[in-house]
Amino acid sequence: MQNKKIIGLLAEYDSPKNVYHACEQIRDAGFKKFDSYTPFAVHGLDKAMGLGPSYLPWLVLLAGITGAISAMGFMIWTSVYDYPLNIGGKPTWSIPAFIPITFEVTVLLSGLTAVFGMFFLNGMPTYYDPLFNIEKFKKVTDDTFFVMIESKDKLFNIDKTKLFLENTKAKSITVVED
Repeated sequence: MQNKKIIGLLAEYDSPKNVYHACEQIRDAGFKKFDSYTPFAVHGLDKAMGLGPSYLPWLVLLAGITGAISAMGFMIWTSVYDYPLNIGGKPTWSIPAFIPITFEVTVLLSGLTAVFGMFFLNGMPTYYDPLFNIEKFKKVTDDTFFVMIESKDKLFNIDKTKLFLENTKAKSITVVED
């Protein structure tokens, strides 16, 4: 029989208030590698966990600016320098004519960056996680709240961490094994 590797400890809570306060206590105790799982968004939980702001808005802004400059630059290059056409004496470089395409390319690159950036920053797709094998964890999409402290955390000691989680009003604590 082979030994199973301990991934972490999973604590179950019965209300958003309890999981919020548990995350605050875990953060204040100095744990860094932990995550919360809730059936709906809990306002302020990211702050309770000590998470910083997301990089995604900056990536989307950068992609939008890149899209706008690229679209405008390409249209100016083709209309003015590469293949200029004099149609009825109108100027070859007319910004109002370039705005719709510039807007569309800006929105396209921003949207694609938002979708794929979110997947990348969230580490998705996750095809397998040891949590999927825990029967209690299936209730996370219904009415139960969980917090898991990973064994990778430098403060993780299975006995001390289990005692600590019991003091955070956890209903139950499960050892997560791979």
